[in-house]
Amino acid sequence: MRKSVLSLALLGAGFALILPVASAQAQATRTWISGVGDDANPCSRTAPCKTFAGAISKTATNGEINCLDPNGAGSLTITKSITVDCHEIFSSDLNAGVPGFIINFDAFAGTDVRKTVRIRNINFNGANTGTIGIRIIGAASAGSAVFIEDVVIDGNFGAPGQGIIDARTGGGELSIFNTSVRNNGQNGITIAPASGSTQITAILERVRVHNSGFGLAAAAGAKVTVVGSSFSGNTSAGIFADAAGTQVVLDGNTISGNATGIQTTNSGAVFLSNNNITFNAACVSGSAASNTNNRFVGNGGSCTVSPVGGVTNPTGQL
Repeated sequence: MRKSVLSLALLGAGFALILPVASAQAQATRTWISGVGDDANPCSRTAPCKTFAGAISKTATNGEINCLDPNGAGSLTITKSITVDCHEIFSSDLNAGVPGFIINFDAFAGTDVRKTVRIRNINFNGANTGTIGIRIIGAASAGSAVFIEDVVIDGNFGAPGQGIIDARTGGGELSIFNTSVRNNGQNGITIAPASGSTQITAILERVRVHNSGFGLAAAAGAKVTVVGSSFSGNTSAGIFADAAGTQVVLDGNTISGNATGIQTTNSGAVFLSNNNITFNAACVSGSAASNTNNRFVGNGGSCTVSPVGGVTNPTGQL
């Protein structure tokens, strides 16, 4: 009898030792960071972590990282479906000399079927030496989706000096809403499938790209729709479509004060509807297809475009 009691006591002690460890290793659906947090914490609301990198390892796949107060949460490599959202809180990623966020779909687990990343309400400050605000890569990206909302990206002048680069080899979807990309050494937004053949479908709405090289650069495999956005002060072109198979549809945008308003090369295609194209040093380089409801004012050089539609259908609308 005493032996049985002792065995049960030892077994109970063993469980007592095991249970806290299991609990400490569990991942939460929602985690929190704070400017006064500590990455040794469990990232709960009452014991938050300090950085995004500290929180992601304690956040479950398809979970969410939130911010409790203004902070500088550092750079992050994303390797799972997740939401990073600092709504109504000033959260800054000071990415001097490095990328801000890297989304690497090749590092996602095979069981991660959603392949979805949402980034909201974060300011990326490259402090003049940052390399990339947000970089999206990976061959295992078929069916993936990235949402970038209410974000500011600024000050990336270290090579390659870009705001957002989407170079997924396996394709996917990209949505950018209500976002400012400014003051970059090269492109503001680049959408260029690394293989050059797999499609990335992108939509940009209420996006502002200012004072970069190319505002938007789209390469082979990119299918991009841009609505209600502005591209100004870019030292190369506001919109650049390069290579056969590249298609950029522009509706209701302002393209103003760039070295070139619209540039196409290598059979890249741009389709214009209801845009203001104004005060660019050069208007259109290459070719663009235009409906009759675009406005060209104060540009240098030629604004020659190919009309869409015919005499009985001058706007190209069905």
